Amino acid sequence: MVVLLLCPCLVGGGWFLLASRDSDDPAPRAVASASPTENGPTGNAPTEPTEPTVEPTTDEPTPTPTRAEQIVRGDCVVNDGTASDADLRKVPCGPNTYEVLLRIPASTNGDRCKSLAPESNANYVHDNSVDLFDYVLCLRKRS
Repeated sequence: MVVLLLCPCLVGGGWFLLASRDSDDPAPRAVASASPTENGPTGNAPTEPTEPTVEPTTDEPTPTPTRAEQIVRGDCVVNDGTASDADLRKVPCGPNTYEVLLRIPASTNGDRCKSLAPESNANYVHDNSVDLFDYVLCLRKRS
């Protein structure tokens, strides 16, 4: 009696698995060759290979860092902006440039330069909307 009850279930379940497997398969794809075979001419004119298609992505492009974000200890900079709205640009070290003595990440406290880089005589504070990206550059004017 038990065998009779299980048989219809197995047959129905097997049919369901086969039906679902067939419906999940993607549509068959056609594959074309863009070049003739090496064994000899095919009678058809050779065709140029087609360019691959680029599908659009939803990934955001990685932003490139601004000039000040690329500045590290040992670099020299000049200010193309004003004292209240600085626009630092990396330049070769020389007279009338500022040398970066220390970069303090995740901070907007320019006074920290006095204790962490006492030879500095200027600082640059970058205040980002994301506090993790804030930093202070402790600078020394080169003469």
